[in-house]
Amino acid sequence: MKPRRKQRIKWSPGLAYVVGLIATDGNLRQDGRHMDFTSNDLQLVKTFKKCLGLKNKIGLKPSGSSNKKYPRIQFGDIVFYNWLLNIGLTPNKTKTIGKLKIPNKFFLDFLRGHFDGDGSCYSYWDKRWDSSFMFYVKFYSASKKHILWLRPKIKNLLDINGDLSASGKTPVYQLKYAKRESRILLSSMYYKKNLPCLKRKYKKIKTILKTDDKETNRLLKLNGRVMEPVDIYA
Repeated sequence: MKPRRKQRIKWSPGLAYVVGLIATDGNLRQDGRHMDFTSNDLQLVKTFKKCLGLKNKIGLKPSGSSNKKYPRIQFGDIVFYNWLLNIGLTPNKTKTIGKLKIPNKFFLDFLRGHFDGDGSCYSYWDKRWDSSFMFYVKFYSASKKHILWLRPKIKNLLDINGDLSASGKTPVYQLKYAKRESRILLSSMYYKKNLPCLKRKYKKIKTILKTDDKETNRLLKLNGRVMEPVDIYA
């Protein structure tokens, strides 16, 4: 991305995805010009760079709590910086971020970026039931205003509710979706092949969904029915 941009910034799936990453793991500096994105996944930083067409080199940022260093890309662009301010992002946004101006057409791409930045998907076998396979999708935020915007936005687009909770003395808010709603959510976020995403997380999701398909088919066979799993994540 060139420092002096003349063309108008237009929404696209890749840009919406990047906004999701910036909203979670990105940073707008106080100088009104520079931004950076840091992740412990080099692949995600490379994807961020590719989506924005940046030529800047990827460096390493020391962690404040350990001796580890994480991949980071820094760049300056006044027009893009002001555009991010206009849609609702600000410096020091962690606890203050609220509503963002994301077009519905690109919201699922934004949500995938948000998920790759500060989300998780996990599964387990529930021993309380006979071979019951459970999995959940979670979004996290330190800002109550942001999570209270995110939940109804997802509800309006996908008709799923999720469960909202908070933990810790300095609350971290969690928006959690159980298996049925997670399937709707994941098939919507990964709506076609070769979308920009965190490949490590995507691979884990595919494994979880395949396991659930297999278990569902097994239970249906026990009841005398056979169901062909739908590959919604290929």
